[in-house]
Amino acid sequence: MKNRKRGFSLVELLIVLAVIAALIATITPVALNAIRKSQATKVAQNIKTLAAAIENAAYVNGLSNGRQYIKSGPGIDDNLTGTVANIKLLGRDISENDYGVWYDIDDYGTIKVAVFSNEAVDFESAKAVLDGLTKTIGDHLSETTAIKLGTDTTADNSIVYLFEFDVY
Repeated sequence: MKNRKRGFSLVELLIVLAVIAALIATITPVALNAIRKSQATKVAQNIKTLAAAIENAAYVNGLSNGRQYIKSGPGIDDNLTGTVANIKLLGRDISENDYGVWYDIDDYGTIKVAVFSNEAVDFESAKAVLDGLTKTIGDHLSETTAIKLGTDTTADNSIVYLFEFDVY
């Protein structure tokens, strides 16, 4: 004689739910960490793209002496002979609201460049992807430049990449 009903008992269902909850609790931090690292990698790669693009623009088109700030609008230099104009043309799918480029050319042809992002990402993860990232502008740029950049370079989410090169 069989008296057992078909289906699962309440205890069995509760055990299965407890195991699923434990797995979710274990996997969630790993998934969130992966998302955080991927966002930091995206920002670092966008900064790297803008840095390479501004250097390429300097070599190909030439840049006039003086200081220029690139965010949106007319862009790098109204006197350029080429067609490079703004962030959108320097890097595809890079938001001009979250990124900017500033450069200064001295009389000897040395170009100091600051590429910055205001996207909120983990700084250490981004620095692991692109060495040389900093959270401050340091001595590379003047304080008035930081004001002109329109960004608070001391904010937690500000990332700046500074480099310089010579154009002969």
